[in-house]
Amino acid sequence: MTVDAATLIRRDLYPLDEPGNPKCGDIAARAKVDLDRDQVCVFEDFITEEARLQMIADVMAILPEAYPNRSHRTCFLNQQPDPALPDDHPKNIFFDASYRMMAYDLFDPASALPAFYGWAPLRDFVARVLGEDRLYLNADPYQPANVLCYGDGDRSTWHFDRGNEFTVTLMLQEPKAGGIFEIAPEILARQDDASADMAPLAAVLNGDKTNVISVPRAPGSLVIFRGDRSVHRVSPIEGDRLRLMAVLVYEKEPGVMGRPEVNATVYGPRVAQGAA
Repeated sequence: MTVDAATLIRRDLYPLDEPGNPKCGDIAARAKVDLDRDQVCVFEDFITEEARLQMIADVMAILPEAYPNRSHRTCFLNQQPDPALPDDHPKNIFFDASYRMMAYDLFDPASALPAFYGWAPLRDFVARVLGEDRLYLNADPYQPANVLCYGDGDRSTWHFDRGNEFTVTLMLQEPKAGGIFEIAPEILARQDDASADMAPLAAVLNGDKTNVISVPRAPGSLVIFRGDRSVHRVSPIEGDRLRLMAVLVYEKEPGVMGRPEVNATVYGPRVAQGAA
């Protein structure tokens, strides 16, 4: 039996399935102000504690199947240096990242996370916050809702979300220490602008926190942020408790699929074998 998504939400705080309820409109309007100002907004206590624990149990049951993903790259996701630029240019500053990636197809379609992701009132709410008329579910077998699993020493280093105007996440479990989400709002107007002033970005990459916001993400919080022009990261995790974060992929057009070669890099060799 498929989980009823309405039972997963703190509907006392977020009555998403009541279109005429002014509370929902007010919440979305305030969040949009935060998003436009800081490129990030946070909805605390978005799901019930029972829902959070169930999602964690589902993740832990299939954790051995998660793909260990390690990378050495720049904040622009490039894996090779640009010899035409100096070594201290942001396009030549490399970082290591590591985590385990749990793809959407590993989850039982009737379980809590897929039900949450596919719930139409949630998708409509996210669209309202973003100022979009409508959003669609991602059509890829692996991408729609996945979970990033960070252990001791893991991190998601400074990067931009190339090709993604916005990202929606749900924090399931926080680590004992570390694992802080940090973002430098609109540090670049456009990534492809060759004339852009790279000094503020270089400062962030070298440890200057002047333009960096640390975003609290308590377990059960939903977060929407714009990472295509705002460099961001998850600081190194400390301790033996996993940081578990679900990523919900919504699209502005229907039928969006991932590129097979990208999916294979993110979700592992089994994806490439399935596409062969």
